[in-house]
Amino acid sequence: MAIKAVLLDLDDTLWPVAPVIRHAESVLQQWMHEHAPVVAQNYNPEKLRERRNVLVSSDPRFQYDLWSLRHTLLSQVFDEHGVAAEKADQAMAVFADARNKVDLYADVKPALQVLQDKLTLGTVSNGFADLQAIGLAHHFKVSIAAFRFGCGKPDPRIFLAACQELGLAPQDVLYVGDDLLLDVQGAQQAGLKGAWMNRQGLKIEDERHLHIKPDAEFANLHDLALWL
Repeated sequence: MAIKAVLLDLDDTLWPVAPVIRHAESVLQQWMHEHAPVVAQNYNPEKLRERRNVLVSSDPRFQYDLWSLRHTLLSQVFDEHGVAAEKADQAMAVFADARNKVDLYADVKPALQVLQDKLTLGTVSNGFADLQAIGLAHHFKVSIAAFRFGCGKPDPRIFLAACQELGLAPQDVLYVGDDLLLDVQGAQQAGLKGAWMNRQGLKIEDERHLHIKPDAEFANLHDLALWL
């Protein structure tokens, strides 16, 4: 398999995302207690999540533009409680800053350096993490985020756009991510090779996933470097 570039997912591939989101929502809640107390009194993170889950079905864009989804929700609840509209922007800045305080998996920094010396690297993500703020941007030639691009995985367009920026044919590119449907199948359907980052040692048991055959499977980025 002649791989000339590797594209990586971010959340749950380079860092665990659940604790990051919990922390960011907690930081936002603390900020609202100080700057929008009437909202904080009526909406804790769980209630905001419930309302966000309802809002996501109201606009197809919210399926991939998670920044706009959260911003729209905050704008709505702030407006309903008579809080100035510009505070929604401030709240999102607070959330985004905390969202970028990630704890990388231990293998990530050393393995990225090894991989970077072997071939070209890039990222494609449905999230809105800021690789510059996180300190990883210098490893990647291409970084595409769904909320800026206009569609998200598994849409073939986002994978193909990354290949185009790399100047490579899809069959020369390997995409590595933790989600079998979005990442592995999505990449394969766009003509790329699709590899499963299976850090938890999971088995493919869900009937929705049984038909998916990853081109490779890795427990960490060191495995990827060895495979290459």
